[in-house]
Amino acid sequence: MSDPSSDIRVVVVDDHQIVREGLSSLLGALDGIEVVGAAADGRDAIHVIAETEPDVVVMDIQMPHLDGIEATRHITGRQPDVRVVMLTMNEDDDTVLSAIRAGASGYLLKGSGADEVQTAIRAAAAGGMVFGASLAARVSSYFSGAATRAEEPEPFPDLTDRERDVLRLLAAGRSNDAIAAELYVSNKTVRNAVSGVYAKLHAAGRAEAIIKAREAGYGRD
Repeated sequence: MSDPSSDIRVVVVDDHQIVREGLSSLLGALDGIEVVGAAADGRDAIHVIAETEPDVVVMDIQMPHLDGIEATRHITGRQPDVRVVMLTMNEDDDTVLSAIRAGASGYLLKGSGADEVQTAIRAAAAGGMVFGASLAARVSSYFSGAATRAEEPEPFPDLTDRERDVLRLLAAGRSNDAIAAELYVSNKTVRNAVSGVYAKLHAAGRAEAIIKAREAGYGRD
């Protein structure tokens, strides 16, 4: 999660130069956002992101050499503090869910307005998740279905009490800031607990951790 007092550092990844440069220019003109890099494919993105250490990556999916989903899986595995928002033409359920399981924090369709993209970037940087209006209902339905698929809730015995509290709030849709406020702890404590949850649940990111938690019965209240 980025420091709210500093600009959100963003990397733009798209194989179409006009989209990449146009989006970089648009985002770079916004207050509180700094575009620190760009890449034309997933393989290049991994190197650029390792060098620039952004807060948020805006990622296309269909690209040469390495697609956006595989790049996201690699990035969130190596740099779990980096948040990835997909910006793509793909809207089929399998692709959306694959992106979520790879660790994406948001999913927007190309054609989304500038305000929607900006909102998604700021939400992702704050530890939240954002999905385009046309996708939100489907994603919510999947999460709700995941909660009812488990016959009996399965505990996560390796979690500490703090991690368990944080996981319950994650499953309830709380952002990192909201979790910190509710548990009366620092944002750093929440980030550490979230990292522990990801590792112990073998989750690539927030969305996959939420899916696993809800399948086990968390977040139903």
